[in-house]
Amino acid sequence: MTEIPRLDGLVPDALAPRTHRVFLRGYDVPIDIGFHDFEVGTPQRVLVTVEVLLDAAAFAATDEVAAAWNYDFLRTEIGRIARSRRFNLQETFVREVYASIAARHGVTGLRVSACKPDIYPDCEAVGVELSSF
Repeated sequence: MTEIPRLDGLVPDALAPRTHRVFLRGYDVPIDIGFHDFEVGTPQRVLVTVEVLLDAAAFAATDEVAAAWNYDFLRTEIGRIARSRRFNLQETFVREVYASIAARHGVTGLRVSACKPDIYPDCEAVGVELSSF
């Protein structure tokens, strides 16, 4: 197999990446959440979106799996938190997800949002968001 030569110096300094981001968008996870009597004990659909800004060293610079920031962690950790207990508020759930991801190596910015898409027939969703940017 012939190795393809690497071409360096083609990206002007003005176009050098300034942001390194991984995300999970619209993860549909059932959560026992809500404070109304009809919500307690009845899991609801919650759509979770996470955007993680990484320092350049934590963003894969090669095509090696070992170099990648493991975004499988995002889905697994959100699911674990969602199943860990009952939540009265989306705010509490989002705070727990936020704290867990913010503690990871290489994270320089973070946005976590959650929304319930099945609350009002005339609204796409209702939700909350925490963000460092």
